[in-house]
Amino acid sequence: MIEMRYTEKQRIGTIELTYLLLGALLLLLLGAVAARGQAQQPLYREYRGVRLGMPAAEVRARLGEPVMKSNEQDFYVVSSTETTQIAYDAFQKVMTISTDYTAGAPDYKTVVGDGMLLQRPDGSLFRMMQYQSEGFWVSYNKSAAVVPVVTITMQLMK
Repeated sequence: MIEMRYTEKQRIGTIELTYLLLGALLLLLLGAVAARGQAQQPLYREYRGVRLGMPAAEVRARLGEPVMKSNEQDFYVVSSTETTQIAYDAFQKVMTISTDYTAGAPDYKTVVGDGMLLQRPDGSLFRMMQYQSEGFWVSYNKSAAVVPVVTITMQLMK
């Protein structure tokens, strides 16, 4: 019968290897938890000083009188290349801001970050970022039309 014996040096090597593997596993788990805990900060938080949750009276003070005005939504023609719609909740607080640009739109990276835009089959481009900790999302849409329309929308999550 063959008897296997570990020398003291081999036994220490096995123990050290076990601790090394456990330590590496612990570091990976801690890294994953830390990455989850660090929520990405929104790049695009407001439109011309208007923020989600702002009272309608304050919006109108900042943007002026809308072309179309109601308790639910205001529509502004900012210029020949820019329009915006502001939607309100039952308490007259901003819940959605949606702006259309036919020229002069902000670069998508300043709205939804450096990530790639999703190209749809029709050639349009899209990306959406959700900020759970802040309670809203923002999207960037660029149509595939001859004169592309860029729509940037921010909306509170319910």
